[in-house]
Amino acid sequence: MSLDHARAKPHDRLAAALEEDLLAVGALIRERMQSEAAPRIPQVTAHLIEAGGKRLRPMLVLAAARLMGVGGSYHVHLAVAVEFIHTATLLHDDVVDDSKQRRGRPTANLLWDNMSSVLVGDYLFARAFQLMVEPGNLRVLDILANAAATISEGEVLQLVAARDLGTTEETYLKVIRGKTAALFSAATQAGGVIAGAGADAEAALREYGDALGIAFQIVDDLLDIEGTAAIGKNRGDDLREGKLTLPVIRAVAAADGEERAFWTRVIARGQVEDADVERARALMERHGALESTRAEAELWVARAKAALARLPEHPLREMLADLADYVVAREV
Repeated sequence: MSLDHARAKPHDRLAAALEEDLLAVGALIRERMQSEAAPRIPQVTAHLIEAGGKRLRPMLVLAAARLMGVGGSYHVHLAVAVEFIHTATLLHDDVVDDSKQRRGRPTANLLWDNMSSVLVGDYLFARAFQLMVEPGNLRVLDILANAAATISEGEVLQLVAARDLGTTEETYLKVIRGKTAALFSAATQAGGVIAGAGADAEAALREYGDALGIAFQIVDDLLDIEGTAAIGKNRGDDLREGKLTLPVIRAVAAADGEERAFWTRVIARGQVEDADVERARALMERHGALESTRAEAELWVARAKAALARLPEHPLREMLADLADYVVAREV
């Protein structure tokens, strides 16, 4: 089976199985992103939400809810809340990182301005909380509200750790668990809770989302070095921004004196030249950092699938397991 087929099949199968729910999610997104008072809000929101994202996080909510036998429609509200939280963080991240490209298109802060991106992100956070409240389930509200706080913590920790060559793998894990895995985990857990999942199933769904999100971010960090233009951003952006990703941390740990000087110039001082991305990749390959980082992602995928094995047999459970494998196999 080709990599393209392996990459597309799990996501497509899951989307097809959840087609009716996803249509409802799309309709509710369009309804709740509107603002009569400030037309720029739907303009900025639509630019990002309609840019071809896979809506992976909303699908996790929907799949978890359907897997646990949800009744009613409030799982759709939670899926939209998760998508709004994710979109808000992307708008804010692009301002913080001064990004110019997202999903292969100009960022909102480039097309409009930083103030619009920040304020529209704030609006989407507020809309997300409105959607969280509507089901009247305090447990769900607690899960998603905690995730929103944890995401911010992860982003701040990444900001503090940037350009610090002393950043450890433990700190890196805290960063990605906060900025990425927290929303994956909250999505699957909240989907289960709204469906009435018991404590054991809720824990399994939370652990699946956490492990899936960690694997997802590790691979994202690999793609910054190994990816092509299809990743929708400039290769080496993380390096230019001084982010200490796992392959960088491992290459720095194994560096000799000359290599350490290179990392100090590029990461600590932020003096990145065009040829430095390829040299960084070569150093990572020399010390096995890329290979070991991919192996680390595969370990987290195995943990995700082990968590799923504790849930009832269901076609959606198998699709979620395939999705975990896709996370590591993907090239974009």
